[in-house]
Amino acid sequence: MLGWAIVFIILAAIAGWLGFFVLASLAAAIAKILFIVFLVLLVVSFIIRAFRGQSVV
Repeated sequence: MLGWAIVFIILAAIAGWLGFFVLASLAAAIAKILFIVFLVLLVVSFIIRAFRGQSVV
């Protein structure tokens, strides 16, 4: 998921550089959403591993 967020932020940068501002803002919004979902899933994963007694690192 983090990989897709990076792809969309690169797409947003290229589209913005070429002048496609609507596409750039859409790609940046998608990248932002994917990054937030990634962070939420990461924290949930850490919490579940901590309750099971496994190492979180």
